Amino acid sequence: MTNLQGRVSPFLYIFSIFALTAPAGVKGAGTKKVYMITDMEGVDGVFSIEDQCEPFKSPRWAESQKLLTDEANAAVEGLFSGGATDVVVADLHDTSRSLSVLTIDARARLLQGRDLPPTIGIDSSYSAVIFIGQHAMAGAKNGVLSHTESWEGIQNVWVNNKLTGEIGSRVMLAGYYDVPVIMLAGDSAACEELQALVPKAECAAVKTGFGRTAGISLSHKAACDLIREKARLAMEELAEFKPYKIAGPVAVKVEYTPPGTSVFRPNPGVERVDERTVAYHGKDIMEAWLKWSDF
Repeated sequence: MTNLQGRVSPFLYIFSIFALTAPAGVKGAGTKKVYMITDMEGVDGVFSIEDQCEPFKSPRWAESQKLLTDEANAAVEGLFSGGATDVVVADLHDTSRSLSVLTIDARARLLQGRDLPPTIGIDSSYSAVIFIGQHAMAGAKNGVLSHTESWEGIQNVWVNNKLTGEIGSRVMLAGYYDVPVIMLAGDSAACEELQALVPKAECAAVKTGFGRTAGISLSHKAACDLIREKARLAMEELAEFKPYKIAGPVAVKVEYTPPGTSVFRPNPGVERVDERTVAYHGKDIMEAWLKWSDF
């Protein structure tokens, strides 16, 4: 997930769109609403940022859009087959220009756009969160196009001293609202990352890396078939999943790439650890993350 909102923090962007997809409240009787996070780096057949992942600049961008759209639609099919009653597909790669209302499954709702206002985030009306096209955290062994939040600005993130990527942070934030993460499609390293937190999670490993920019991928048809089946199984098994809860107080520690110190501003609960690292403290995961997002 790269340069989502310019100067707005990547987390704040995600946090904002969660709330905008559903009215506040609790799940209605019989409703099973799913929030789908989509990204590009974990899609089958994608191994290059320059050639495939930069919107309308990469020579294979149109192909990448088709690959992601088909994976998202396969997941939508599986979710509804498994019992979902509502699916929100969030276009979260780069600046939200990957998906289209012309080609997304008609049963789903598509969330897109930039400069969304900060809100309270996801609420208990959601039944589950899934990932499609997800990559592993920065530094993950054999993680294809792996990074955390930004390609250039962030080296590492820890939550209560646990190294955490985009997968982990979304799992924790969904858990804050008592919503479980139940499924992921991406490379093998991303699957391992989710299952380390949610062992029961259904995972569709559509490719396996030999490093950050090479690996073996399933055929596109095989990848979509696998995603469809894993999404169906995840929904059928929904009752078996529990939200991932992290007890407070919480410290989110962020190691920035050089110069790093430029992001530090003294505020309550914000601590400069060293010239490249800042810690954001809160009574719970949400308060700590929001202190980071204010930067």
